[in-house]
Amino acid sequence: MNPLVTPDLGLVVWTSVAFLILFFILAKFAWKPIMAAIDERERSIEDALLKAEAAKEEMTRLTAENDTLLKQARAERDLILREAKHLKDQIVSEAKESALREGNKMIEKARMEIDSQKAIAMAEVKGLVAELSIEIAEKVLRKQFEKADKQDELVADLLKDVKLN
Repeated sequence: MNPLVTPDLGLVVWTSVAFLILFFILAKFAWKPIMAAIDERERSIEDALLKAEAAKEEMTRLTAENDTLLKQARAERDLILREAKHLKDQIVSEAKESALREGNKMIEKARMEIDSQKAIAMAEVKGLVAELSIEIAEKVLRKQFEKADKQDELVADLLKDVKLN
């Protein structure tokens, strides 16, 4: 048979001895550090997974808290807008009422001023009418009493009407 297919007994023994020495050296010096490194790596991966899970839970909690705060802020904004609208409506209403009162006061003041000016004008017209009437009466009487005998006759008639006490 072919020596490559079936090894000699010496080769098997020396290979086994070399394997056992290598196994002993690895077990004595390398196996514990390798296993410690693998255990350390496993613990660090577990810690990283736990931290990632905790971070995920924290993000979920923060997202929920953020949503709650956002809802509160929106509700507060809506409340402020409603209050501002109510205040604006109230101010506009008060301004309209104030403008209406002021307008009515101004109209009443103008009406009183017009009445006052009208009374003054009427008094002036009455005074002018009285002056004109007196002038006309004076002219008519002068014309009528140009003669002295008519004047004496009028005085006599007036004296008859007057009664002395």
